[in-house]
Amino acid sequence: MAIRYGVSRQTIYAWKAKHEAGGLDGLKERSRRPHNSPNRLPAAAEALACEMRRANPRWGARRIAYEIARTGIPAAPSRATVHRALERNGLIRHQKQQHRRKYKRWQRETPMHLWQMDLVGGIFLSAGRECKMLTGIDDHSRSVVVSTVLAVPSGRAVADAFVRAMRVYGVPAEVLTDNGKQFTGRFTKPRPAEVLFERVCRENGITAKLIKPYSPTTTGKIERWHQTLRRELLDVAGAFADLPAAQAAVDAWVHTYNTAHPHQALKMAAPASLFRPNPQPEPTTVVPVRAPDAEPELVAEPQPAALLMAGTGPAMEFETIVTASGHVGVLPRIQRVRLSNDHAGRKVRVWVDELTIHISLDGEVLKSAASRLDADNLRELSMRGAVKAGPPPAAPAVVQRGRLEPGAVIEVDRNVDGSGIARLGSTPVKIGYELANRRVTLRLDGHLMHVVHDAVLAKTLPAPIESDQRANLRGARLAAEELPPPVVGAIRVERKVPVDGVIMVARQRLRVGRTYAGETVTIHVEDTYFRITLNDAELALHPRKNRNPVTRFRAKIHAPKL
Repeated sequence: MAIRYGVSRQTIYAWKAKHEAGGLDGLKERSRRPHNSPNRLPAAAEALACEMRRANPRWGARRIAYEIARTGIPAAPSRATVHRALERNGLIRHQKQQHRRKYKRWQRETPMHLWQMDLVGGIFLSAGRECKMLTGIDDHSRSVVVSTVLAVPSGRAVADAFVRAMRVYGVPAEVLTDNGKQFTGRFTKPRPAEVLFERVCRENGITAKLIKPYSPTTTGKIERWHQTLRRELLDVAGAFADLPAAQAAVDAWVHTYNTAHPHQALKMAAPASLFRPNPQPEPTTVVPVRAPDAEPELVAEPQPAALLMAGTGPAMEFETIVTASGHVGVLPRIQRVRLSNDHAGRKVRVWVDELTIHISLDGEVLKSAASRLDADNLRELSMRGAVKAGPPPAAPAVVQRGRLEPGAVIEVDRNVDGSGIARLGSTPVKIGYELANRRVTLRLDGHLMHVVHDAVLAKTLPAPIESDQRANLRGARLAAEELPPPVVGAIRVERKVPVDGVIMVARQRLRVGRTYAGETVTIHVEDTYFRITLNDAELALHPRKNRNPVTRFRAKIHAPKL
């Protein structure tokens, strides 16, 4: 019979015994569940886990297990037990498994060693304005050290907030930021410049580190904190009444985050438990450099991020390696000096000022050449590690016959055509639509060209021609006067509001509102925002999202269709 039904002999005897004991009902399948499960999660703990999940949908099994353990329940469940309980009660939504990228994780050994800093938006006021917040987090403890809401995220406002944070917690050893213009001037046009934030770091002995472009994962700690900030505060709070109310709400939430929020990367410890302030001297307060004889400002305006460069600079010295082709890069994009290939790979010392370059090897001058660098280039060299030089090691370089002396500044007068273009010899130079059909003075100074109109510095552009070609320009003359001051205040443009209430300035869409359709509004173009006014009344304030130039200044008034 066992062969007939395809089972073992023991199974046949077991069926026979069950039939003799209970008839046909005895052959029914019975539950194998044990009568008692001492290791089963207590009903009270399972109910508490489900209630925590419903009240806090963003809490995972690890956070819920931690919170249950804090309540004092004996034999608190593990993370896996809580996960199974949530899954059993239908409180987990399964998602398709995604293979995440593997990142190289890192962390500083002690607090106050490194601060990660960034700017985050999404803080709205009831009036419709969007504000930004300067944020900073300690890399070791994840404690939030900077959380200042800014109406206008200018370079000056960022530097002031950074200094205020250092007065509270001390001066960190390093700061890591992205490449925003409030943090670095490495992408400033036409040449790099030092911004206020970088000057604060330099004067306080802080190493300012920058991430690689398009690499936000380097500052992943503060980016992840921004996600928590949005989910737990900004998405719930909505629009704030005013700026002080927004700052008060952020301060209260940050205090709770630092002192009572368990952090998974810290083994569920609160950030404040690992953070230790650094009792260091008072941080240096940076005051922007003002041009000599400048009039005091009567109205507070956002300060530009870049510092004013000095008119002249002292000689600089630095060491560099001769390239395989035998060149020495003084400032590679400006000037390189050719040496013999025999010196390739050798370390030489460069002495440079605005007139001469001396290259020495083991105390012997190898070559002297005329310098193409100006005072701003020397300042850039100092930012790259060059130091102030002593006396020159040799006599100045001999200027070639028929060429202008290095540092000579010449001026030419030119008419700008209707397309905003002027000509220097055979080279067309785009001046800009705002100066079309005007006569301007082009002042060629080093590697810069200043455009002067009506005794006002209209703009500064890169010089389109080399120094040795300037003496042959038509109408060229040596500059006899100082460079005039730039235009004071923001650029103003006009736009007529269309039916949909959206205008376009510098390739950016700005919403004014359909209420003002048909009105001609004035837009004040600043470095970081656009301010829209009508009859001197402010209508809206929009952050500037690009650096595109303004090419149209007047509103287009179309003639009515017949």
